[in-house]
Amino acid sequence: MAQDIVPSMVSSPHADDFRSVVTVAELGPVVLTALDYPELHSVRSPALVRRSDPERYGLSVVMANDLCFAQRDRESRLTPGHLLLHDTSQPLETHAGAGRGEMVMLQLPRTALPLRPERLYPLLARAMSGATGMSAVFARYLVSVAGAVRRGEVGEREVGRLGEVALDLAAATLASYVDAEDRLSPETRRQALLARIEAFVELNLADPELTPAVIAAHHHISLGYLHRLFRHRELTVAAWIRHLRLERARADLADPLLRHHPVHALGARWGFQHAADFSRAFRTAHGVPPGDYRRQALRTAGTTVEAASTNR
Repeated sequence: MAQDIVPSMVSSPHADDFRSVVTVAELGPVVLTALDYPELHSVRSPALVRRSDPERYGLSVVMANDLCFAQRDRESRLTPGHLLLHDTSQPLETHAGAGRGEMVMLQLPRTALPLRPERLYPLLARAMSGATGMSAVFARYLVSVAGAVRRGEVGEREVGRLGEVALDLAAATLASYVDAEDRLSPETRRQALLARIEAFVELNLADPELTPAVIAAHHHISLGYLHRLFRHRELTVAAWIRHLRLERARADLADPLLRHHPVHALGARWGFQHAADFSRAFRTAHGVPPGDYRRQALRTAGTTVEAASTNR
C-alpha cells in the first residue's frame, strides 16, 4: 500500500493474519487501484506527507462496508455507493469497520484537473452520492474498468484511452459539485456527455420507444449533434442500440434459467416489439434464427455441466 498509494501507518485487529488484495493498473494519465481489505485504521501524518507526496487526488467509490474518513477538519461516514475525494498533500485518517471492505480508487495528478485546489477543498472527506448524475456515470465506469482489469480483459492498446475517459469523467463529476463546468475543456465535456448518453441507453434498452430522437431530446441536444458525437465510432446511434439489444437477448437465450421463456418474449424484453423483426435482426447479426441459437447454446451448456459433474 505504501508503494502503490501513499505511505501511511496502518493498524488492524487482524494484524496477525492480515489478508488484503490490492490491484493496481496504470491507465495513461491516471492510476486505478482496487482494494479489498479487513477492518483497519490508517493514518497519514504530516511527517509522512513530507516524506513522500505524489501530489495527487484520490477519487474513490466505496463498494462494500462502511468507511470513516477525515481530512481538513472534516470527518464523514461513507456507505457503499458513496464517492470520496482526498488529497495526498494533506494529512488524513481512515477507519474501516468490522467485515470486508472494498473500494475502487482513481489516482489523479493534481495538475491534470482543470479545477484549482481551493475550488475542491470543500469536497475533501465529504460523502458524495454516487447514485445520480455524473457521479453515477463515473462510479459505474470506474467499477466496470476495475472489473475488466481484474479479469485481465484490458489490452495494452486500450489502457491509455480508458485512463483518458476516466480522467474526463472524474473532472466532470467534480466540476458538477462545485458549479465549475465552464472550466472543463470541450473534449472533457464531450466525453462526459457521451458517457451520460451511454448510461441512459443502457438503462432504457428495454423501452421500444428508445430512439436517437428520444436520446437527443433527453440530453437537450439536436439530433444532428448526437450523430456527430458518434461520427468516429463504428456504429451509428441506431445500429449501436440494436447491437446492445441483440447482445442482451443473446445472453438471455443462452441462459438455462430462462429456457422456459418464449423466444419472442426475450426479444420483447429488450425492445423488439415484433417477433419477426427480432428474428430477422438476430439472424442477420448471428447467422442463425434465435430459436436455433438457443437450442445450440443450451445443448452446449448441458454438455459442459455434465462433463464438469463427471470430472468431479
